Amino acid sequence: MSAIKIKENIYAVGAIDYDIRTFHGYETPYGTTYNSYLILDEKISLVDFVKAPFTDELKSNIEEIVPLSKIDYFIVNHIEPDHSGALPALADLVPNASIFCTANAQKGLKAYYKRDFDCHLVKPFETLNTGKFNFTFVPMPMVHWPDSMSTYLSEEKILFSNDAFGQHIAIAEAFDDNLGLDRLLERAGDYYANIVFPFGAQVQKLLSQVSSFDIEIICPSHGQILRSFVPQMVEKYQRWSQNITDENRAVIIFDTMWGSTEIMANSLLDEWTKEGKHVELIDLRKSHISYAMARLLEAKTIAVGSSTLNNNLLPNVASFLTYMKGLKPKGRIGLAFGSYGWSGESIGQIEEFFNALGFELLPSRKAIYRP
Repeated sequence: MSAIKIKENIYAVGAIDYDIRTFHGYETPYGTTYNSYLILDEKISLVDFVKAPFTDELKSNIEEIVPLSKIDYFIVNHIEPDHSGALPALADLVPNASIFCTANAQKGLKAYYKRDFDCHLVKPFETLNTGKFNFTFVPMPMVHWPDSMSTYLSEEKILFSNDAFGQHIAIAEAFDDNLGLDRLLERAGDYYANIVFPFGAQVQKLLSQVSSFDIEIICPSHGQILRSFVPQMVEKYQRWSQNITDENRAVIIFDTMWGSTEIMANSLLDEWTKEGKHVELIDLRKSHISYAMARLLEAKTIAVGSSTLNNNLLPNVASFLTYMKGLKPKGRIGLAFGSYGWSGESIGQIEEFFNALGFELLPSRKAIYRP
């Protein structure tokens, strides 16, 4: 990827990772990007970095525009290594550049990289003037790490949003209109469901904090830059962060040993479809747990089915339920189902997960051997 002009004196200089296929246990079949942004002014700033193996690509992209040594400010929105991996090398190459980050970010950088970084610790809504530009720092702890913040460039109406509004997709064309609204929201939904889902209250706080800003462009740390579909993306984040679901959407997620639980899943699919619900059937032998997680983002009703194996759930179902519990969807309706031969513990174990999440329960469905 070469440097891409966003606006006059503002460039995307990050890297594309076409090959990555898992991220936090989340399947990324379309790859991802590590976005970094170069802003030219009397003082030159770099917002965000790239994963360490892509450091040379970042340096090359920057030097298409300006010598690396000319950078005055490194703005660290997030210390997770896919964001900060190139920072140690760049800090060594440009030792006079000032690092701006939160106090938690400084602690995290030291803990992760086992070295001290001389940082300017920003206060909420503190402003940095670089000449004609003013950057405002908006801490957003737990969206999705304690150190996280976003940065707003008021003169150009750009929000550098860190992991908020991101998507995992590797496309050289950097802007949302190249992807199209439907595909953009699908990728953003996958990202939200598998990374940001537990932090709805914190997302609501961030949306409130930036609501007074005039935002024309959102530059996230992963995926496409938003310039055409900013209102649609913000509206989705409002819904997702409030756990607003579609009463008419349902997902059926299952694994089966000898096909009996699959018969039950298909029966439930037929029943709910006839009732007028929009239903998606997900076989965990064929689909990754992160795909299933993304499909329940807007679904009100979730059915999970498993045969009983050694007095337990089938491993794929146990993995999905553990993963879902960590991501904390709220306000759903759950239905447990499954077949068994002589003990049948799996159905009760599914309901334990539903209860832990506060789901309303529909009556479970059990079948001995074949339904």
